[in-house]
Amino acid sequence: MTSTRPGPDWLADAVLYQIYPQTFADSDGDGIGDFAGIAAHLDHLAWLGIDTVWLNPCFASPFRDAGYDVSDYFTPAPRYGRTEDLVALVEAARRKGVRILLDLVAGHTSDRHPWFLAAAEDPSDHRYIWADRRVDGFVASPGSRPGWYRPNFFDCQPALNFGYARSSSDEPWRQPVDAEGPRANRAALRDIMAHWLGLGVSGFRVDMAYSLVKDDPGKVETAKLWTELRDWLDGSHPEAVLLAEWGDPAAAVAAGFHADFFLHFGGEDHGLPLRSLWQNNGGTVEEFWQQEACYFEAEGRGTPEPFLDAWRSAAQLTEDSGHIVLPTANHDFSRLAAGPRTAGQLAPAFAFLLTWPTLPAVYYGDEIGMRYLPGLPDTEGSVLGPRFNRAGSRTPMQWTPGPSAGFSTAPPERLYLPVDPDPHRPDVLSQRADPTSLLHTVRRLIALRRAHRGLGSGGAVEVRHAGYPLVYTRAGRYLVAVNPRREPAAVRLEPGGVRPLEVQGVRVADGELRADGFGYGVFELV
Repeated sequence: MTSTRPGPDWLADAVLYQIYPQTFADSDGDGIGDFAGIAAHLDHLAWLGIDTVWLNPCFASPFRDAGYDVSDYFTPAPRYGRTEDLVALVEAARRKGVRILLDLVAGHTSDRHPWFLAAAEDPSDHRYIWADRRVDGFVASPGSRPGWYRPNFFDCQPALNFGYARSSSDEPWRQPVDAEGPRANRAALRDIMAHWLGLGVSGFRVDMAYSLVKDDPGKVETAKLWTELRDWLDGSHPEAVLLAEWGDPAAAVAAGFHADFFLHFGGEDHGLPLRSLWQNNGGTVEEFWQQEACYFEAEGRGTPEPFLDAWRSAAQLTEDSGHIVLPTANHDFSRLAAGPRTAGQLAPAFAFLLTWPTLPAVYYGDEIGMRYLPGLPDTEGSVLGPRFNRAGSRTPMQWTPGPSAGFSTAPPERLYLPVDPDPHRPDVLSQRADPTSLLHTVRRLIALRRAHRGLGSGGAVEVRHAGYPLVYTRAGRYLVAVNPRREPAAVRLEPGGVRPLEVQGVRVADGELRADGFGYGVFELV
C-alpha cells in the first residue's frame, strides 16, 4: 500500500534554492557555469539559510533545450565537470547542511540519445512512440525505420513510451502501460534514480511529471506509475524526495510526489494562482493568458484571492500527505524583478513567501533582486513565443561589481548569456556589506522562519484582511502584514498587543495596523 506520509522530516522545514548551472558560477573561465563554481559559493547559500538546492539538468546533452534534452542520464555534461566533480559538490554541500536535488527529465530524451538512435533503425524497438503513418504532431523518422515519432516538447525531444491509457485498433502505436517498452522505461527511471541516490543526492525534481502516460484522462495511469516509484523510494531511500513539475499540487501529491509547485501553468486555473501574485506583464508572457492585475504590484490594483482560494483547496487536499511549493520564479518564468517591478519593491514579496505555510523556493539571484533581462537572443531553445523568452531569467549570477559581475573570467562575448548591463545592478558582495539590503532582509526572514516553527509550512493560517495590506495570523501566535503597493494602507485589528520580530514600515497602535508603501511586518501576539 502506498505511503501517504509527507516524507522525511527535513522536507517540512526546507528552504529551497534553484540553481541554473549554466549561469551560477564559472570556475574555469570558459563562460559557462560548472560544478566547481557552485561548490565555491556554498558559503553564500549556507550563510543565507538555504538547506536544499535543486540543479537544473546537468547531464550529457546537445543542449537544444538547455539540457532538458538528455543524451546520457548517467554522465554529467562535460561543460559542468565529471561525475567526480558532481559527487564532490554533493559531499561539500552536505558538510554545510545543504542537500542537492537533481532534475530528472522523465518523459523524453534527446534525439541523440543512444536509445533513440537505435530505435530509429529498428522497427521492433518500442522505447519511444512510433506511428506507421503521418499523425498530427508526430515527426518524421530520422533513420532507416519508416514512420513518425511523437515528441514530448520540442521535436528534438522524442517522448519515451510509457503507454497510452486508452487504446484504439486504428492507432496501434497506442500500446498499453504494461507493454514491453513502457515496462523497460519504468525500470530505467528506477535505475537512474538509484544511481544518483547512491552517489549522495537527496532526490529529484521531475520535469513534466504529468506527461508520461499519453491520453490519460485524470492522469490516472500516470499517477499509478509515480505511486509505484514512490513505494520503491520509501522502501529503499526513505530520506529522499520527489518534487513534481505538475503545477497542480493536489494531483501531484495524490500521485505519490512529496511536493509540487504552484507554477505559471497547470491545474484547473492554468497557472493563475501563481501568476495572480507575481505576473505583471513583464518578462515571460503567453499570449493567451487572461488575468487581472497581479497582487504584488506598485499600483495596488490586484487581489490575493485567486491565490488564496487555490491554496486553500490544495492545502486541504494535501494535508498530512505532501507539501506545496511556492517559488519566486524559475528558469521558465519571469523573475520577481521584471517589467515595472524593481528590486526595491521585493521585500514584502519575500516576507509573504517566507511566512506563508508553503515550502519557499528562491530562484538564484532573486535574493538580491536580479532583474529579468529583456531582448536577449534565443539561447539553447529559450524562446517559446513572441513575448516568452526564457533567457531573460537565466542571466549570470551577480556576485560582485565589475564587467562580468564575478561570474566568470571569460571575456563578455564568451559568456553563456550577457550580464545585466545596468551599472546599478545589484550584487552579492555589495549587499553583504549593507545590512539594509534585500539580501540581508531575506536572510533575516529565513532565520525568523526557522526560529519560529509557527511561521513554517505546518502552522495554521487565518487571513484577517485580503486586500492592501494582506494581513494574516500564523499558528495563533504571529501576525503578518505585507503591503506590496506604493501607497500606504491601513486596517483595523482586534485589540491586543504585539511584539515586533521583523518589521519594515509597519506600525500597530490603538487597534489599527498601518503599513507604508512596500512595507511588511512580522509580529508575535502578546
